[in-house]
Amino acid sequence: MLYYDFLSFVNVLARDSLYIYIVNKGILYILISGLSFLVVNFFVKILGAGPEQSLFENIQHYPGHELVLARSIISFTISFYIIKKRNLPLLGVNRKWLTIRGVSGMIALTIFFYTIHHLPLAIASTVQYLAPVFTVIFAMIILKEKVKSLQWLFILIAFAGVGMIGLNELFLTDVHEQLDLRWLGLGILSSAFSGIAYVSIIRLKNTDTPINIVIYFPMISLPVMAVWSMFEFTMPQGIEWLFLLIIGIFTQIAQITLTKGLHEGDAALITPFQYLGAIYATIIGFCIFDERLSWVVYFGIGLILIGVISNTVLKKR
Repeated sequence: MLYYDFLSFVNVLARDSLYIYIVNKGILYILISGLSFLVVNFFVKILGAGPEQSLFENIQHYPGHELVLARSIISFTISFYIIKKRNLPLLGVNRKWLTIRGVSGMIALTIFFYTIHHLPLAIASTVQYLAPVFTVIFAMIILKEKVKSLQWLFILIAFAGVGMIGLNELFLTDVHEQLDLRWLGLGILSSAFSGIAYVSIIRLKNTDTPINIVIYFPMISLPVMAVWSMFEFTMPQGIEWLFLLIIGIFTQIAQITLTKGLHEGDAALITPFQYLGAIYATIIGFCIFDERLSWVVYFGIGLILIGVISNTVLKKR
């Protein structure tokens, strides 16, 4: 009897240890992804500010679309190599939804890069995390997915957080803390297009490989951003080449580790760690870019994170 109890104990211990390993591995991927996105956003902020920032000397100002172009060149090169190596069709299968994914992703990222230029890093990053909320809404409309009643409450909480950030303008007159509400609105628009991109990925999961889905973004954005850059372009110099390379490489790392993280273990336990990126951005903005925000803004950021994380966990269960 004691022998069988011991075997049962060993079996449970092995099973739980494996579960903990898988979950921790998934969390590790998510944390790496969040840190990689933080690196990207940091250098986008540096190049967007140009000579206005004080961390690096003699840095030129780069428009958002040129940063998207640089990121697209690197992403296309890596993705094209993988597709050719695996003998996959370049244009994929479901080309309609692949195109929708590419266009919506291009619009979302371009607007987001511009909002990083014009908003505190903490606010730009947190508002972007509204994307899962829009995904729920668009999935209900397009994919006819059911939305639980409690999810609507969490959606309202998230948007209440955005409202608090906007209302900050009514309470404060300090120019150092004022926000441009136009860019806040564009940040929300960026997250909405990200929501469309996520819904497209859901539609494509049974027809196309992840790498085919990924490559449609640079395939569409490359010609668009190349033409745009003909009218406004900054020729990189010196260390700026390295910064652009870092943006491209770390974006690819972030996407790969995010995908792997969500494929490991229980998504309801792993996904919330994705939103640590907003906390990272708040700390970096405060410590490095001297972004001093009011308690109203921090409260709004907290509401957004509570609403989005709660909605994600509820949806996964």
